[in-house]
Amino acid sequence: MSKFKLLWVCAVFGLMVGCTKGSNGLPYDGWRLGLFAPNYMEVWIETADAVDVRDRVFKRAMSGVAAIQTPKNLKGNPRGWPSYPGWGKGKYVYGAAVPRLIYVRWQSLVEPQTYEAYIVIPTAIQQAMVKPEKAFCEFDAKWITGYRKGVTVGLAPGGIAKVWISGPCVSPIEVTRVQGEVVKEGPYGGKSEGHHFPLGETSKAYIEKYGVPYGSW
Repeated sequence: MSKFKLLWVCAVFGLMVGCTKGSNGLPYDGWRLGLFAPNYMEVWIETADAVDVRDRVFKRAMSGVAAIQTPKNLKGNPRGWPSYPGWGKGKYVYGAAVPRLIYVRWQSLVEPQTYEAYIVIPTAIQQAMVKPEKAFCEFDAKWITGYRKGVTVGLAPGGIAKVWISGPCVSPIEVTRVQGEVVKEGPYGGKSEGHHFPLGETSKAYIEKYGVPYGSW
């Protein structure tokens, strides 16, 4: 049996000894949770928590500013999602098995409004995260065995959360689109008297000129 086929059997069925690394059952050290927002549509992440398939909870796996582009000439296009969303701004969730649930609570600063979303990761996606894939990396012209070990969440106005998995040199797979709900307590769990994280000046200028393209995400 070839090395590639052996890795595939290990990843999908877990039938062979020595196929995984460490106690998390993954063929790599950890998976990465990253978040981003469309151009100018700034968000502030209060918390992004993960629950793995062993029901272990990883609080605040990510928080703070999401990845975003805000070109100063206001020529950036915030409509829709990119074909290759990238990994976003985030951190590796070390010690976790593959995720079964991700919870995100964030402030949509252009509205402003606070949302939360529960994102269920299907079994087929969990399997895809540990399935090796032969991939060609153009930047160094090498073939590798890659994994989709990055979970990327796009956050847009209106409480929209879009999710992909991807990895170095392998194409992304769309996971789901979730409609979040308004957090009734408001920002920071009601501890800030309704005050949201401030919106940047460039994003503010874009919104004042063009508005928010609801319905494009």
